[in-house]
Amino acid sequence: MQSIDKPVSGTAPVNALEPAHPSWRSSWREMVSVGRERWSQIWKPLTAMLAVFLAFYYLPIGWPRFDNALVESLELTKWYAQEHVILCLLPAFYIAGAIAVFVSQGSVMRYLGAGANKVLSYGVASVSGTILAVCSCTVLPLFSGIYRMGAGLGPAIAFLYSGPAINVLAIVMTAAVLGPSMGIARAVGAVAFSVVIGLIMATIYRHEEQAKIKAQAVMPVPEVTRPLWQNAIYFGSMVGILVFANWGKPQEISGLWGAIYTAKWAITAGFGLLLAFALWRWFGVLWWKVTTIVLITAGAALLFPEQPQVPFVVGLIGLTVLTSTSQDEMGDWFDQSWGFAKQILPLLLVGVLISGFLLGRPGHEGLIPSAWVAAAVGGNSLLSNFVASFLGAFMYFATLTEVPIVQGLVGAGMGQGPALALLLAGPALSLPNMLVIRSVVGTQKTVVFVTLVVVFATLTGWAYGAWVA
Repeated sequence: MQSIDKPVSGTAPVNALEPAHPSWRSSWREMVSVGRERWSQIWKPLTAMLAVFLAFYYLPIGWPRFDNALVESLELTKWYAQEHVILCLLPAFYIAGAIAVFVSQGSVMRYLGAGANKVLSYGVASVSGTILAVCSCTVLPLFSGIYRMGAGLGPAIAFLYSGPAINVLAIVMTAAVLGPSMGIARAVGAVAFSVVIGLIMATIYRHEEQAKIKAQAVMPVPEVTRPLWQNAIYFGSMVGILVFANWGKPQEISGLWGAIYTAKWAITAGFGLLLAFALWRWFGVLWWKVTTIVLITAGAALLFPEQPQVPFVVGLIGLTVLTSTSQDEMGDWFDQSWGFAKQILPLLLVGVLISGFLLGRPGHEGLIPSAWVAAAVGGNSLLSNFVASFLGAFMYFATLTEVPIVQGLVGAGMGQGPALALLLAGPALSLPNMLVIRSVVGTQKTVVFVTLVVVFATLTGWAYGAWVA
């Protein structure tokens, strides 16, 4: 018989069928790994479902302020859809799509790129609002278009801020209603803000900008398909349509601004005809397609002389049918425009719903009482200026509506400094605006941009309030 090996003295017998006990470190790592997997697969969606359930379970329906906030949320969204989606956003989407298709990347980088001459790039970006009478949401497709085409972060941010902030008509209206010193302070502050904030953003993210410069340096020079003056007329016609279709009503119909307002739709129609000519003459669209759209739009204008929005919508539908059924660069134009609309519109509508729920429409109250706002922005302390700029950053202001709102708040006791802080932060930012900016440049850059606007508006308002006092 063979001898059976005996265990070594001092050790316990080992049973091969029983696994060794793991150490506490490996047990902890396994528990954490399983926990993370379970959290992502089960507990995270379950927690979200539970939060939604509890929110509906304890929904304070019947509380007058909550019910009114719901109504205001829907009313603001309805007003936004009626006044801004068709006249503002849809033309802006087409302009943004045209930038992506018909403007060469080399041209954007030459004038607005990270390596462009700073005096030129920031100068162009900071005064863009004098041409574009747009709100904080309408400027978003244009900002997204130039940023994706290679514009540097600094000039793009300067354009993003200045677009809605330096509207000439809004500056003139501010001076007329709130005083010349307020109008001058708003104009100077807005131009300075756009440049300084753009430079700070470019400095903070200078490593990314350097990488962008190196990548752009090795890009081939694109072939120019048509002269610059033809593209200028093409884009000028679309910008003219956007500006004059949304030309705000001045306080007095007399004078130059009043004359332009009276003739706004005739001027818009003229720019529409110029666009039709450019599409036929330089962009290869068949004459009978352009003529058909022009005749149908003119017929709608004759049938609905008191509703100029109707022929405007008819013309947009015609342009949409024309571009969406083409396979050449017209088709690319539609695809790019649709891409911007698909990305931006849902975020804007969600943001408008939330903004209306919290703050209501201009002249109406949401969940937050307006008396709280008026009480918080009295005097000229740093806190009152911060509250004004912070609330202004999250409120939605259509073009020119910020002036009567500030006028009402000043009548309710708002200080001069907080009034300027609200005018500097409000038109350039809004909650819907922030949601879209985040989708373009990311969360971190959005937070930095909003913080810079709020801080600069607070300090400028405080300094202005101390000066006028």
